Amino acid sequence: MKSKRLKFLIALPLICMVFIFDMQSAMAHGEKNLEPFVRMRSIQWYDVEWSKQQINVNEEVVITGKFHVAEDWPLSLPKPDASFLNIAIPGPVLIRTARYLNGKPWINSSALQLGGDYDFKVVLKGRVPGRYHIHPFFSIENAGQIMGPGQWLEVSGSASDFSNQLTTINGDIVDMESYGLGTGVLWHLFWGVFATAWLLWWLRRPLFIPRYRMVEAGMENELVSPLDRNISKIMLVLVPIIVLTANQITTEQYPQTIPLQTGIDQILPLPAKVNTEAVIIETTKAILDVSKRALIMKVNISNHTNKAIEIGEFATANVRFINPSQSDKNQQLDNPLVAIEGLSLSDALPIQPKETRQITITAQDVLWESQSLLGLINDADSHIGGLLFFYDNTGKRYISSVTSAIIPLFN
Repeated sequence: MKSKRLKFLIALPLICMVFIFDMQSAMAHGEKNLEPFVRMRSIQWYDVEWSKQQINVNEEVVITGKFHVAEDWPLSLPKPDASFLNIAIPGPVLIRTARYLNGKPWINSSALQLGGDYDFKVVLKGRVPGRYHIHPFFSIENAGQIMGPGQWLEVSGSASDFSNQLTTINGDIVDMESYGLGTGVLWHLFWGVFATAWLLWWLRRPLFIPRYRMVEAGMENELVSPLDRNISKIMLVLVPIIVLTANQITTEQYPQTIPLQTGIDQILPLPAKVNTEAVIIETTKAILDVSKRALIMKVNISNHTNKAIEIGEFATANVRFINPSQSDKNQQLDNPLVAIEGLSLSDALPIQPKETRQITITAQDVLWESQSLLGLINDADSHIGGLLFFYDNTGKRYISSVTSAIIPLFN
């Protein structure tokens, strides 16, 4: 028995280390919780950048980027007719001071158009020191959250130095950290005491079994006394009077107020490229090789630009597969979700203007497994989705959406 206890005590630190590592992994990669087909075929993020990775309290960091709303939006996922862009952070350690969509101030939810491209900008201000993993994400009505790529952000300084002052429409300067706090606490205490007194009034007498016996004996009318009825009448009149009086006082004290907004902004996507500037892709076959951790796509590529183009990158579910020969044209390659040599082509020659060519594209890396994307074969909607990035000899980039049902392959 003692030997078993000794073995358990020896193994306990190892068990704790395993849980700690798992927790750290979960903190950094919570976006893996979504089903693969949702991550691949809903909001397709790209060019997401953080202006800084280390800031001080009261200092701002700007998150910018773009996203493509997939044309092949999953049938089982509600359409993005009401969506809200936010930043996933572990509590109120940062505050959002500004948000823009396609250069326009963005306050409400917005209806996104399938097939549209948008750019966004979010400004955050450091509030609590620490190291945090943050993500831009979309909340889609009736669908939940769709996470974008994440980044670690370190906030230095002292939390006591944080300042969040705003100027009201009357010209008054208020501290948002404490404004209205006393009034809120007072009302919570008041209604807490009020509700407790009401509850204790009914709990002061024997409960449950004695009352059940009175009901069984046909004495239910005696459960509520005349005094109980009078107290109830007083409460029925007193509560609305308190609420209406307090509302009237508040309205007189603050005559100019702006209510919380509940509308839907109609912000159009970025202008679409005409066919003379686009690259058209038709996927004829897509195989997901589970054992090799690879996606193999056979595609017909039609170059409608006026320059020869080459394939530089395939991006899906926040994972990027880079063509090594084009890596100098890509940015932000020092990311764990970037497979720097993960893309290979059956034909690497440039595609000439007005040419249509069939190419087999292979995106292969362990990220398929580590990011839980191989689970696509277990989804009821096993379709791949993503973005292909092309470059001409001047460095200009062309982006095309690609989608197809996949055929699983087990070797």
